[in-house]
Amino acid sequence: MNKTPWHSRLVLILALLLPVYFASAALGTKFGLWSWQTGLGTLIAKVGPILLGVVAFAALISLVIAALKKPRKGWFLSVIALFVPITAFLLLAMVRSQAGAVPAIHDISTDTANPPGLSAAAMAAREESGANPINDYQTPLGELEPWKDGDPELTSKSHAQIITSAYADLAPLPLGGASKADAVAAVAAAMEDMGFDNVVADVEAGRVDGVSETFWFGFKDDVTARVSETQIDFRSISRVGLSDLGKNAERIEELRANVAARL
Repeated sequence: MNKTPWHSRLVLILALLLPVYFASAALGTKFGLWSWQTGLGTLIAKVGPILLGVVAFAALISLVIAALKKPRKGWFLSVIALFVPITAFLLLAMVRSQAGAVPAIHDISTDTANPPGLSAAAMAAREESGANPINDYQTPLGELEPWKDGDPELTSKSHAQIITSAYADLAPLPLGGASKADAVAAVAAAMEDMGFDNVVADVEAGRVDGVSETFWFGFKDDVTARVSETQIDFRSISRVGLSDLGKNAERIEELRANVAARL
Protein backbone atom coordinates (compact mmCIF):
# COMPACT_ATOMS: atom_id res chain seq x y z
CA MET A 1 0.00 0.00 0.00
CA ASN A 2 1.44 3.35 -1.01
CA LYS A 3 1.76 5.91 1.75
CA THR A 4 1.31 9.64 1.43
CA PRO A 5 4.68 11.13 0.42
CA TRP A 6 6.73 12.56 3.28
CA HIS A 7 7.09 15.93 1.58
CA SER A 8 3.31 16.40 1.36
CA ARG A 9 2.94 15.67 5.06
CA LEU A 10 5.85 17.94 5.93
CA VAL A 11 4.58 20.99 4.04
CA LEU A 12 1.12 20.51 5.53
CA ILE A 13 2.62 20.52 9.03
CA LEU A 14 4.62 23.65 8.22
CA ALA A 15 1.51 25.36 6.85
CA LEU A 16 -0.52 24.49 9.93
CA LEU A 17 2.22 25.92 12.14
CA LEU A 18 1.90 29.32 10.42
CA PRO A 19 -1.30 30.35 12.28
CA VAL A 20 0.38 29.23 15.50
CA TYR A 21 3.35 31.47 14.75
CA PHE A 22 1.23 34.55 14.00
CA ALA A 23 -1.02 33.96 17.02
CA SER A 24 2.03 33.57 19.25
CA ALA A 25 3.54 36.81 17.92
CA ALA A 26 0.31 38.66 18.72
CA LEU A 27 -0.41 37.09 22.11
CA GLY A 28 3.22 37.46 23.16
CA THR A 29 2.77 41.18 22.66
CA LYS A 30 -0.47 41.18 24.63
CA PHE A 31 1.06 39.39 27.62
CA GLY A 32 4.23 41.46 27.64
CA LEU A 33 6.71 38.85 26.43
CA TRP A 34 8.03 41.40 23.93
CA SER A 35 7.24 44.92 22.80
CA TRP A 36 4.57 45.73 20.23
CA GLN A 37 7.36 46.87 17.89
CA THR A 38 8.83 43.36 18.07
CA GLY A 39 5.52 41.53 17.84
CA LEU A 40 3.91 43.56 15.07
CA GLY A 41 6.83 45.30 13.39
CA THR A 42 9.36 42.45 13.39
CA LEU A 43 7.72 39.06 13.95
CA ILE A 44 4.68 39.74 11.77
CA ALA A 45 5.50 42.58 9.35
CA LYS A 46 9.09 41.51 8.58
CA VAL A 47 9.59 37.84 9.45
CA GLY A 48 6.00 36.79 8.70
CA PRO A 49 6.08 37.37 4.92
CA ILE A 50 9.40 35.51 4.67
CA LEU A 51 7.96 32.48 6.43
CA LEU A 52 4.86 32.60 4.25
CA GLY A 53 7.02 32.71 1.12
CA VAL A 54 9.18 29.80 2.24
CA VAL A 55 6.19 27.60 3.08
CA ALA A 56 4.37 28.56 -0.13
CA PHE A 57 7.44 27.72 -2.22
CA ALA A 58 7.93 24.38 -0.43
CA ALA A 59 4.23 23.55 -0.87
CA LEU A 60 4.41 24.38 -4.58
CA ILE A 61 7.44 22.14 -5.07
CA SER A 62 5.69 19.37 -3.16
CA LEU A 63 2.59 19.79 -5.33
CA VAL A 64 4.60 19.56 -8.54
CA ILE A 65 6.39 16.42 -7.34
CA ALA A 66 3.14 14.82 -6.16
CA ALA A 67 1.42 15.62 -9.46
CA LEU A 68 4.20 14.31 -11.69
CA LYS A 69 5.50 11.34 -9.77
CA LYS A 70 3.41 8.21 -9.88
CA PRO A 71 1.25 7.08 -8.18
CA ARG A 72 0.49 10.81 -7.72
CA LYS A 73 -0.40 10.65 -4.04
CA GLY A 74 -0.34 13.50 -1.54
CA TRP A 75 -1.18 16.28 -3.98
CA PHE A 76 -4.30 17.25 -2.01
CA LEU A 77 -2.25 17.81 1.15
CA SER A 78 0.16 19.95 -0.84
CA VAL A 79 -2.74 22.02 -2.18
CA ILE A 80 -3.98 22.64 1.35
CA ALA A 81 -0.45 23.56 2.42
CA LEU A 82 -0.24 26.05 -0.46
CA PHE A 83 -3.65 27.51 0.31
CA VAL A 84 -2.71 28.52 3.88
CA PRO A 85 0.18 30.92 3.11
CA ILE A 86 -1.60 32.33 0.06
CA THR A 87 -4.62 33.16 2.22
CA ALA A 88 -2.34 34.75 4.81
CA PHE A 89 -0.65 36.83 2.11
CA LEU A 90 -4.06 38.09 0.99
CA LEU A 91 -5.01 39.03 4.54
CA LEU A 92 -1.76 40.94 5.03
CA ALA A 93 -2.35 42.72 1.72
CA MET A 94 -5.84 43.72 2.87
CA VAL A 95 -4.44 45.18 6.11
CA ARG A 96 -1.81 47.15 4.20
CA SER A 97 -4.44 48.37 1.77
CA GLN A 98 -6.61 49.48 4.68
CA ALA A 99 -3.63 51.28 6.22
CA GLY A 100 -3.11 53.20 3.01
CA ALA A 101 -6.77 54.11 2.71
CA VAL A 102 -6.92 56.12 5.95
CA PRO A 103 -4.68 58.93 7.24
CA ALA A 104 -1.83 57.86 9.50
CA ILE A 105 -3.14 59.38 12.73
CA HIS A 106 -4.34 57.78 15.95
CA ASP A 107 -6.35 60.49 17.74
CA ILE A 108 -9.93 61.10 16.59
CA SER A 109 -12.64 63.36 18.01
CA THR A 110 -16.07 64.65 17.05
CA ASP A 111 -14.97 68.12 18.18
CA THR A 112 -11.83 69.20 16.35
CA ALA A 113 -11.87 72.77 17.70
CA ASN A 114 -11.99 71.76 21.36
CA PRO A 115 -11.57 67.97 21.67
CA PRO A 116 -12.64 66.35 24.96
CA GLY A 117 -9.80 65.96 27.45
CA LEU A 118 -8.94 62.79 29.34
CA SER A 119 -9.25 62.53 33.10
CA ALA A 120 -6.18 62.79 35.33
CA ALA A 121 -6.37 59.04 35.95
CA ALA A 122 -6.44 58.26 32.23
CA MET A 123 -3.50 60.60 31.57
CA ALA A 124 -1.54 58.96 34.40
CA ALA A 125 -2.22 55.51 32.93
CA ARG A 126 -0.99 56.68 29.53
CA GLU A 127 2.16 58.16 31.02
CA GLU A 128 2.87 54.99 33.02
CA SER A 129 2.53 52.84 29.89
CA GLY A 130 4.76 55.12 27.79
CA ALA A 131 1.87 55.98 25.49
CA ASN A 132 1.83 58.42 22.59
CA PRO A 133 1.73 62.07 23.68
CA ILE A 134 -1.51 64.02 23.40
CA ASN A 135 -0.97 66.51 20.60
CA ASP A 136 -2.61 69.85 19.86
CA TYR A 137 -5.25 69.49 17.14
CA GLN A 138 -4.28 72.74 15.44
CA THR A 139 -0.56 71.98 15.03
CA PRO A 140 0.53 70.75 11.56
CA LEU A 141 1.73 67.14 11.80
CA GLY A 142 5.08 68.07 10.30
CA GLU A 143 5.86 69.97 13.50
CA LEU A 144 5.26 66.86 15.61
CA GLU A 145 8.04 64.30 16.09
CA PRO A 146 6.28 61.12 14.88
CA TRP A 147 5.31 62.68 11.53
CA LYS A 148 8.09 65.18 10.79
CA ASP A 149 9.66 63.07 8.01
CA GLY A 150 6.37 61.82 6.58
CA ASP A 151 4.41 62.54 3.43
CA PRO A 152 4.25 66.33 2.94
CA GLU A 153 0.64 66.05 1.79
CA LEU A 154 -0.21 64.72 5.25
CA THR A 155 2.28 66.59 7.40
CA SER A 156 1.20 69.98 6.09
CA LYS A 157 -2.19 69.47 7.76
CA SER A 158 -3.28 69.44 11.38
CA HIS A 159 -5.32 66.79 13.17
CA ALA A 160 -8.36 69.06 12.91
CA GLN A 161 -8.00 69.40 9.14
CA ILE A 162 -7.36 65.70 8.58
CA ILE A 163 -10.27 64.54 10.74
CA THR A 164 -12.66 67.00 9.12
CA SER A 165 -11.62 65.82 5.66
CA ALA A 166 -11.27 62.07 6.22
CA TYR A 167 -14.10 61.54 8.72
CA ALA A 168 -16.66 64.11 7.67
CA ASP A 169 -19.55 61.99 8.97
CA LEU A 170 -18.31 62.02 12.58
CA ALA A 171 -20.52 64.32 14.61
CA PRO A 172 -21.54 64.97 18.22
CA LEU A 173 -24.69 63.29 19.50
CA PRO A 174 -27.51 65.75 20.42
CA LEU A 175 -29.07 65.05 23.81
CA GLY A 176 -32.58 65.78 22.63
CA GLY A 177 -34.77 65.59 25.71
CA ALA A 178 -32.34 63.54 27.80
CA SER A 179 -30.81 64.98 30.96
CA LYS A 180 -27.09 65.27 31.47
CA ALA A 181 -27.18 62.55 34.14
CA ASP A 182 -29.11 60.21 31.84
CA ALA A 183 -26.62 60.85 29.05
CA VAL A 184 -23.64 60.05 31.29
CA ALA A 185 -25.35 56.84 32.41
CA ALA A 186 -26.11 55.91 28.79
CA VAL A 187 -22.49 56.43 27.72
CA ALA A 188 -21.19 54.38 30.64
CA ALA A 189 -23.63 51.56 29.88
CA ALA A 190 -22.70 51.65 26.18
CA MET A 191 -18.99 51.42 26.99
CA GLU A 192 -19.63 48.48 29.30
CA ASP A 193 -21.72 46.83 26.59
CA MET A 194 -18.86 47.24 24.11
CA GLY A 195 -16.44 45.55 26.49
CA PHE A 196 -14.46 48.59 27.58
CA ASP A 197 -12.29 48.32 30.69
CA ASN A 198 -11.93 50.85 33.52
CA VAL A 199 -15.17 52.67 32.72
CA VAL A 200 -15.46 55.69 35.01
CA ALA A 201 -18.44 58.06 34.91
CA ASP A 202 -18.36 61.53 36.45
CA VAL A 203 -21.78 63.18 36.27
CA GLU A 204 -20.60 66.44 37.80
CA ALA A 205 -17.77 66.80 35.27
CA GLY A 206 -19.94 65.44 32.47
CA ARG A 207 -17.31 62.93 31.43
CA VAL A 208 -17.08 59.18 30.92
CA ASP A 209 -13.74 57.44 30.38
CA GLY A 210 -13.02 53.89 29.27
CA VAL A 211 -10.28 51.75 27.74
CA SER A 212 -10.77 49.59 24.67
CA GLU A 213 -8.29 46.70 24.32
CA THR A 214 -7.79 44.56 21.22
CA PHE A 215 -7.93 40.80 21.69
CA TRP A 216 -4.80 39.65 19.89
CA PHE A 217 -2.16 42.29 20.58
CA GLY A 218 -3.71 43.88 23.64
CA PHE A 219 -3.45 47.35 22.09
CA LYS A 220 -5.19 49.86 24.34
CA ASP A 221 -7.08 52.94 23.19
CA ASP A 222 -8.37 55.55 25.61
CA VAL A 223 -11.95 56.63 24.94
CA THR A 224 -13.70 59.58 26.52
CA ALA A 225 -17.08 61.23 26.14
CA ARG A 226 -17.86 64.80 27.16
CA VAL A 227 -21.49 65.48 28.02
CA SER A 228 -22.65 69.10 27.84
CA GLU A 229 -26.15 70.47 28.29
CA THR A 230 -26.94 69.94 24.61
CA GLN A 231 -24.71 67.22 23.14
CA ILE A 232 -22.13 64.47 23.63
CA ASP A 233 -18.69 64.66 22.06
CA PHE A 234 -16.48 61.60 21.74
CA ARG A 235 -12.73 61.08 21.48
CA SER A 236 -10.68 57.91 20.98
CA ILE A 237 -6.86 57.90 21.23
CA SER A 238 -4.49 54.99 20.65
CA ARG A 239 -1.72 54.52 23.17
CA VAL A 240 0.82 53.15 20.69
CA GLY A 241 1.44 53.18 16.95
CA LEU A 242 1.30 55.91 14.33
CA SER A 243 -1.80 54.86 12.38
CA ASP A 244 -4.94 53.38 13.92
CA LEU A 245 -6.11 51.90 10.59
CA GLY A 246 -9.35 53.83 11.05
CA LYS A 247 -10.31 51.93 14.21
CA ASN A 248 -10.76 54.98 16.43
CA ALA A 249 -13.28 56.53 14.05
CA GLU A 250 -15.10 53.18 13.74
CA ARG A 251 -15.20 52.88 17.53
CA ILE A 252 -16.64 56.38 17.93
CA GLU A 253 -19.33 55.63 15.36
CA GLU A 254 -20.26 52.40 17.14
CA LEU A 255 -20.25 54.03 20.56
CA ARG A 256 -22.32 56.97 19.31
CA ALA A 257 -24.91 54.62 17.80
CA ASN A 258 -24.99 52.55 20.99
CA VAL A 259 -25.54 55.63 23.14
CA ALA A 260 -28.19 57.03 20.76
CA ALA A 261 -30.15 53.79 21.07
CA ARG A 262 -30.21 54.21 24.86
CA LEU A 263 -31.35 57.84 24.96
